[in-house]
Amino acid sequence: MTEHHPVVVVGGGQAGLSMSWHLRALGIGHAVLERASVGHEWRERRWDSFCLVTPNWQCRLPGYAYSGDDPDGFMAGPEVVAFLERYAASFDPPLREGVDVTRLRRNPAGVFELRTSAGAMTADQVVVATGPYHRPAVPRVAERLPGHVVQLHSSQYRNPDQLPAGEVLVVGTGQSGCQIAEDLHLAGRAVHLAVGGAPRAARRYRGRDTLAWLEEMGHYDRGVHEFGDVDEVRLRANHYMTGRDGGRDIDLRRFATEGMRLYGRLRMIASGRATFADDLAANLDHADAVAEGIKDAIDAHIARHGIEAPLERRYTPVWRPEGGQGDLGLDRIAAVVWSTGFHRDHRWIEVPVFDGRGYPTHDRGVTSCPGLYFLGLPWQHTWGSGRFAGVARDAAHLAGHITAARRRRLTEGVSWLAGTPTETYPDLEWAA
Repeated sequence: MTEHHPVVVVGGGQAGLSMSWHLRALGIGHAVLERASVGHEWRERRWDSFCLVTPNWQCRLPGYAYSGDDPDGFMAGPEVVAFLERYAASFDPPLREGVDVTRLRRNPAGVFELRTSAGAMTADQVVVATGPYHRPAVPRVAERLPGHVVQLHSSQYRNPDQLPAGEVLVVGTGQSGCQIAEDLHLAGRAVHLAVGGAPRAARRYRGRDTLAWLEEMGHYDRGVHEFGDVDEVRLRANHYMTGRDGGRDIDLRRFATEGMRLYGRLRMIASGRATFADDLAANLDHADAVAEGIKDAIDAHIARHGIEAPLERRYTPVWRPEGGQGDLGLDRIAAVVWSTGFHRDHRWIEVPVFDGRGYPTHDRGVTSCPGLYFLGLPWQHTWGSGRFAGVARDAAHLAGHITAARRRRLTEGVSWLAGTPTETYPDLEWAA
């Protein structure tokens, strides 16, 4: 027999568990289906020295928050896994680990049908909480690398000893690329880094973590629709910095003074050589300009509110490219780490709620398909939506929609007295 649930949550990470906490608090029956296990992404797709970029005090999920003795520190990968495992144990969600969902569709009766590794299921409503990082994105140009070069995606990288002896090319300077390049650099490896257009931010400024200032300034409360181009905001790369060793800036220019070779964006691989765009200086300047712009905003906030904060000297570039670094002979490269992000993969969802780029169209996670929701997407509503900092608020918002939709469904066909307003409908706790 087909298993039925009022709500099915697909994904058992921080987003799925947050959704489950609200559903359990509301007494709504549901199941959480997790393809692997709680914390799998943090356990299996992060390198050994990985730690959160956001401080521990921002780790706050519904009914549960960081309570350790280092709120301004940054959890390492195993600590994040333990945090999620403790969270799950704190409210005992109806979690089914090792259950892979391979198909989701909505039948003519409005019921969702799921094909899973545990058998067929149906649901009145479904929350997709699988995040945005599904398939590693490796450019087709990787096929042109010489056969002797070992190549792997950032999600496969663990530590410098994993790579063969020799020089390493890291492609991409989002958070992963910059931190992996630093990891290799600190281990004494010769690193070549293809620098993209990702912005950076200072770790600390005027006596506090930069993210603490931004939270105080209300940046985490700004909805995505307050910005001019919603689609572009949602595609922006995160600012690079690190929480390693207590947290610090990542300054690619300083790495260059210490021997790391920097290039512009990777353009082509042919005849045993990698060719790069002539945009290294512009990319470094852009990253610095963003970091300094954040400082400008913090300065203005301090002045506007009369806050006492120590003065701090502004950043001065310690290195500038001199040109002539447009190509690289690959005979000297032993390995390439592709820090080029991920592709979304929603091919298992057979419901027409996606735009031309495969992005789910939604308003704060609520799609045009009644009963289908998304949770845990970057900039789903605010900057914190895809992080520990903001997923709780998004889950609470969806819980309200799920409750309202469930009430509408349960009251359909019931003959209420003429003129009785909907707010007098019973709570229907018996139907949970």
